[in-house]
Amino acid sequence: METTPPPEEHWKKTLTPEQYQVLRQCGTEPPFTGQYLYHKGDGVYQCAACGQGLFTSDAKFDSGSGWPSFWQPLTEKSLLYIEDASHGMRRIEVRCGHCHSHLGHVFEDGPQPTGLRYCINSLALGFSPGSAQQQAVTNTESERSL
Repeated sequence: METTPPPEEHWKKTLTPEQYQVLRQCGTEPPFTGQYLYHKGDGVYQCAACGQGLFTSDAKFDSGSGWPSFWQPLTEKSLLYIEDASHGMRRIEVRCGHCHSHLGHVFEDGPQPTGLRYCINSLALGFSPGSAQQQAVTNTESERSL
């Protein structure tokens, strides 16, 4: 069952101006500046807008790109993929599967086993210590709310 995200006024009230620019206006933060770039904790990285789990700490790796990078999402429904032809490039934009907020992009130059590199803005993330299995259950429940 697909959910309808809240109106933009909701996001303007609940997000910081910097988060709003990234999450709702498809912006990006400068490389090597994000709080989660060098973060090393066990748990789940979540959407900063709605709290849905997106990636586990086990899928995080140092890509050298300047943004937090992951090789796979938490679940298939965690993300939406949109073709992005902005800035003279052809890329795949990654959005939160729950609230449709912009997170970053995915590239085909990551490590095995997927070969993917999800390049995600720290401003688009939150972090919850704990198990990925518990977060996957929470995601399933949140798909019904919002």
